[in-house]
Order: sequence, then C-alpha cells, then structure tokens
Amino acid sequence: MSAIDLNADLGEGFGRWRLTDDEQLLSVVTSANVACGFHAGDAATMRRVCELAAERGVRVGAQVSYRDLAGFGRRAMDVPPDELAAEVAYQIGALEVFARAAGTRVAYVKPHGALYNRVVHDEEQAAAVVDGVLLADATLPVLGLPGSRFLKAAERAGLPTVTEAFADRAYTDRGTLVPRGQEGAVITDANAVVERSVGLARTGTVAAHSGQRIAVRARSLCLHGDTPGAVELARRVRAGLAASGIRVEAFV
Repeated sequence: MSAIDLNADLGEGFGRWRLTDDEQLLSVVTSANVACGFHAGDAATMRRVCELAAERGVRVGAQVSYRDLAGFGRRAMDVPPDELAAEVAYQIGALEVFARAAGTRVAYVKPHGALYNRVVHDEEQAAAVVDGVLLADATLPVLGLPGSRFLKAAERAGLPTVTEAFADRAYTDRGTLVPRGQEGAVITDANAVVERSVGLARTGTVAAHSGQRIAVRARSLCLHGDTPGAVELARRVRAGLAASGIRVEAFV
C-alpha cells in the first residue's frame, strides 16, 4: 500500500481530568476518533478537540461507546438494540454540533472498547450500531476490524466501510484482537510498533500473538492515545512510514 491513514483516540478526558495529549497527537495523526461523552469526554472537551482538529486539517470521527464512564467503555454490556441505535445516533449528533461550530464535520464513525470488540462477532449489536449511524447520517463511513460483522452489516446497509489495523495490539490467529486482560495484548516496545506499522502498510500482514503471520489489510492504522509515550510513539511511526515511502493521508 502506498498510502495509509493514522487515527488515534482523542478527547478521552472528563472535566478537569485529561488522559490524552490531544494537541500534540493532532500534529501527527490524520484522523481523530473523538470520545462523545459515553466512555470519556464532555462538551468542553469535544469542542476543544474539534477546534484543534479543524485548525490542523485532521478529520473528526465520532468514537461511539456503551454508556460506561466508570469503566472507560471497556466493560461488556447488554444494551437492547433500539436503545443502542438511539445512543449511537445521540453521540454522533452531539459531536456534530461542535464539529460544525469549528468549521468542519463528523467524517466517520468508529466504535470504542467493548462495543468495538462486541460488534466484531455479534450480529445484533453490529446491526444496532449501523442503525444508529443511519439515523444520524446515512453517508458516514464506518471504521472497523476487517471481516467483522459490523463492517458486513454496514456494507449491506449501503454505508462506506474502512478497515483498520492496530500496530500496538496483539492479534489472534483469526485476526481479532487479543483481550486486554491477557499478557502481551498491548505492545509497548516502540521499535516493534514502528516495524509492525510499516509491515501492515506495505504488505497487509502482521505476526499474530502465536507467531503465525496473518493477513490484516487496512486503510487506516490506529495508535492508542492513552498509552505511555503515545505522542513520541506516533511521531516515530509516522517517520518510519515516510522513510519507507508510504504516504500518510486521511481516508476521507
């Protein structure tokens, strides 16, 4: 692949508490997955991140989640499909107000945490998220794991789909993410993350947790903004991609 998007989870604070270095990360990434208040984020934070993203020409994405501030959206929840669809639309709509005020728009949607992992295999929850996106804007692209039920449901509904990969997360042999509770699920070695990023962009493959090489073809590469040293790691990944002749550009 000659070009790839870099996305990061941003706006993951609440009130006076801040988790991500939004300003510095927005100088590196091309797409910003902005927390919409359900797993993190609040009105002031959403507004600030949208303004910073607009200034830098970074695309704004709605990172929708289960309603789980206490668990950072990483706890498994069972939400009725109609309720989940409404909550997804609600989150997108909230972010759109601040994006428009900043002179930009919500450009895509990406689920977060437990919801992201749930819609990989759960047909009902995947359909509910798609219904929520359709309620908000039937033209919005959705970002997700290759081969997931979520992307398949989105394709059937006529939504544009974008596949993504994770340079700093371990994969199972089936191409899903190793659960965070397992040892080695998050890759912290910077050299390894850069090497994996270049490999994913150039060959569409990555070494799974078992050592087996698997196909993960993606148009966007996710870097987690809440990991230690996230800004420096993002800069190294972008520099590594550039040194390998790979353009970094937004997918929308």
